[in-house]
Amino acid sequence: EIKLLTINPYSRPGKKISPIKNIVVHWVGNAGSSAMANRNYFESLKEKKSFASSHYIVGLNGEVIQCIPESEVAYHANNANSYSIGIEVCHPDWIGKFSEVTYKSLIGLLADLCKRYSLEPTTSIIRHYDVTKKLCPKYYVENQQAWKQLKLDVAEAMVIDRDLIAAVAKIISRGIMINATS
Repeated sequence: EIKLLTINPYSRPGKKISPIKNIVVHWVGNAGSSAMANRNYFESLKEKKSFASSHYIVGLNGEVIQCIPESEVAYHANNANSYSIGIEVCHPDWIGKFSEVTYKSLIGLLADLCKRYSLEPTTSIIRHYDVTKKLCPKYYVENQQAWKQLKLDVAEAMVIDRDLIAAVAKIISRGIMINATS
């Protein structure tokens, strides 16, 4: 769902982003909060004169809200803002592990972004921690193996798509009819 923030100096500056090199994964600073509540928080910053935003927020029910166009800078990772897409992820508690439905939605979003920007997921997907040393996303900073697995899951999601596309192309090239409704 696209719910863009209004252009303002604190959460959506409207500045053009450089070529995308990274995708930065964050956890929202408010356990149990919804994607829309976090989007509205970013919108409210124009009155609070505080800098923060992200391109996307993945919610507790797997919903994805886009707050900033991918062609613009979001304020999420200090010096990496100019070349990174930021994704805030909702989590049910202060352990910070993403729920299964949130995780699956995040993997799909990351795979789509990596494909569209020709990024290699195991090196291009980074944590906020990797830029600033902030404990964000907490669970995936404290659990290295879970972070590695997340990036491998994105890579696998990208391969599955390529294999499926190649298989369908092969079937079509052989003149086999496909019933797309079943």
